[in-house]
Parts: sequence; C-alpha cells; structure tokens
Amino acid sequence: MLPPVLPNFTATIKTGKIQLDWITGFMEVKEIGVQRSLDSVLNFNTIGYASYPTQTRNAYIDSKPLPGSNYYRLFILFNNGRYVYSKTMLALPDSTIKADMKLQYADIKEASRALRPTGTGKPNEQENKEPEKVIWRPSNYIYTTADGNVNIKLADAQHKKYSVKFYEPNGSFLFEIEHVKAASLILEKAIFLHAGWFNFELFEDGKLKEKWNFFIPLNYRM
Repeated sequence: MLPPVLPNFTATIKTGKIQLDWITGFMEVKEIGVQRSLDSVLNFNTIGYASYPTQTRNAYIDSKPLPGSNYYRLFILFNNGRYVYSKTMLALPDSTIKADMKLQYADIKEASRALRPTGTGKPNEQENKEPEKVIWRPSNYIYTTADGNVNIKLADAQHKKYSVKFYEPNGSFLFEIEHVKAASLILEKAIFLHAGWFNFELFEDGKLKEKWNFFIPLNYRM
C-alpha cells in the first residue's frame, strides 16, 4: 500500500523504532527535516533529514524514539528559500505486528545497535551491547515479545520448582522470582527500568537449567 501524499504522511511504531513514510509531489525541494515532539504543539526539535529529499517516495527511521507519545512533522525547504510544514502526526502501532509475537534476532538487530555506546558514559548505554560472536536466538523459556514484555513459559511449573534470577549485562543483580508457580507468566517491561540486554538464570529444583539473555526494545504501545 502506498503512503499518503504530503502534507500527509504516516508514522508507524515498529519494534524499537518508528518509521515515517510519505510521497511528495513538490518540485525544487532543497531539504526535508524531520521534527519530533512529545506534546504535538510545542518543543518540536529536528532529529534528522531525508537522505533524498527530491525522491518521490520517501521514508525516515527514528531509531531512538522518546518514551511516551511521539509526534512528528516535516519541515520542507525549497530552493527559493520558502518553506512549509506538513501536518503533525502521532506515531501509531504497526497493525501487522502481533503484540505476543516472540522477538527474534532479525526483529531486534537495529534496536540493539541503537543502544550501543555513544561515549556519554551512561551505564545503560555502555553495558547494553548485543552478544558478540554468538548467533543469538531467544530462549524457549524466557523471552520478550513485540510489546516489550518478558514472557516466562514453563509448561510443568505446577509439578516442579522453578526460580529465576535477573541481571544487568555487567552482572549486577536485579531481582529474583523464588518460585514460578504458573505455566505462563508475563513481566511488565517497566519493571526493568530501561531498554537493552538483560541476563537471566533459570533454576529447576535448585539446579541451573538455562543461563541466557533477552532484549527489551524501546517500544511505545502505551
């Protein structure tokens, strides 16, 4: 399906990113700036530019959306110095993505790279590097879904004693579930306080069953 024609455009929430799409019929365009705000009225800031502003069909990916509602507008500058603004659009969830879909590496690859170190010295940026030299696959027992929540699936939980410990990538202990009693348990992503990689240890009757990790993307299906 073709995207709308400027001044309309779409802003779609993908997994860990927001994608803007539009078609332009404008001629003599010098640049198209992408502006973002949390309140739809004030505080719009330019976060990037269209790579090929004269191209008829265009797109822009915001790989670091803000927590909460993200509003966008386009600033269109013409060669003669005149400019216009597009309409303001609220980013909406992608209707083709199921919230309970298990995230695979292909789904989180871009989001994971966006959280790599940037030199700011913030712990959750420095420590949330994707696992290297390993073909990462999600656990069958503890994994994240497209809504960003952490799912624990243990079919025989009622007959065995399972416990789970969660850690930051640097080994810092976060919290423990001493006894998982239900076959299916969902942990709200907000419990983990930030996006990125997390490690876990799953124990069955006191013995280590699995030691692995999962990724919580920046995701805004509020």
